[in-house]
Amino acid sequence: MPGFRSLAINRDFTVLWVGETINQLGSRVSIFVFPLIAYALSGSVLVAAWVEAAHLLGTAVVLLPAGALADRLNRRTLMLVASGSGAVLYSSLVVAGVLDRLTIPHLAVVGLLTGAASGVFGPAQISAIRSVVPTGHLPTALSQNQARRHVASLVGGPLGGALFALTRWLPFAFDAMTFAVSCLTLTRIRTDLSAPPRTSHTRVLADIGEGVRFILARPFFRVLMSWASLVNLVTNALLFVVLLRMIQGGFHPAHIGLVETAAGIGGILGALVAPYVIDRVATGRLTVGVSWGLALPLVPMVWWASPLVVGVCSFFFLFLNPIGNAGIGAYRLAQTPDRLQGRVSASAQFLAVALMPLAPILGAGLLHRYGGPWAVAILLAATIVLAAYLTASKSVRCVPRPSEWRERALVV
Repeated sequence: MPGFRSLAINRDFTVLWVGETINQLGSRVSIFVFPLIAYALSGSVLVAAWVEAAHLLGTAVVLLPAGALADRLNRRTLMLVASGSGAVLYSSLVVAGVLDRLTIPHLAVVGLLTGAASGVFGPAQISAIRSVVPTGHLPTALSQNQARRHVASLVGGPLGGALFALTRWLPFAFDAMTFAVSCLTLTRIRTDLSAPPRTSHTRVLADIGEGVRFILARPFFRVLMSWASLVNLVTNALLFVVLLRMIQGGFHPAHIGLVETAAGIGGILGALVAPYVIDRVATGRLTVGVSWGLALPLVPMVWWASPLVVGVCSFFFLFLNPIGNAGIGAYRLAQTPDRLQGRVSASAQFLAVALMPLAPILGAGLLHRYGGPWAVAILLAATIVLAAYLTASKSVRCVPRPSEWRERALVV
């Protein structure tokens, strides 16, 4: 399997990767401070949860139509519109902050709309990667894409905490600038990112349905997406509970930000080893192993919620995450016809994140009802049950290594 060095000479992928790493860094800064600001303005963990949920809801709502658009329109144009919208929206928070007019409704609306912009950007970007990267480089490309997320997490938390400590609106100014940089780098990509020519003129709803049916008609993806949807809900609720416990515990925002640094280091290291692990371990068995690996590092957080303990747990949790995501993502891309790339990517992402807007609400509700330790224990038990569910699926366990993907029709 080609390594990172061979992919580095792919100019267009490198330009896309660098630009979106900078963009995602800004987004991580803003997402990190959203619940901090909401809690500071309201004094309520439930209000902070609703503001956090707004961003996730915006993403989930637009994903399916965004996938259809990515298979109809120029992918570069879609990404430019999404990034430009983010720059304008976060600038509005800067203005409100300078005028001392930041409010919960304003935060929620910006969270919702920037989440929608992210939902438009995602399918277009995955489709663009398929256009600029050969099939044999896909596992490495998606591993590097996972590394991008964790590079952003590595720096985003501490930077967000430091900027927030200076003044509340400064993180949003930084994010608006990174969206502008994203727009600039997108214009430097030479590859034609137009959607493939359409052979029929179906309606958007019919196009969306075709992408969803592609996923649901295949047992591997059907089982995986149901697991991913529930595990994303449970683990994000658990991590939100831990974040709120640290906020309530009075830890300094910069110290809480160091948790994201630890998580980012784990994610980067996981992304670096991902191509080699994916190449050597059957994708199905790797997926099952990752499902158990996501649960076990969370156990200590039942008893402790200090930044040190949470940081160590997050390191191991995020180390495995990019390995599983890159393997599964590369397999899906390799098995999907080019004309369906946007819709299938959007359908998979939608099914995986459909319940995530409920995660902050679920976490805050359990925290309010049962207290921190019991809330974490309940969510951890659910994660273990879900790992057992995935392990029981033969359609998942029998997926082979990447060297055998091309030789085997997708019948599992």
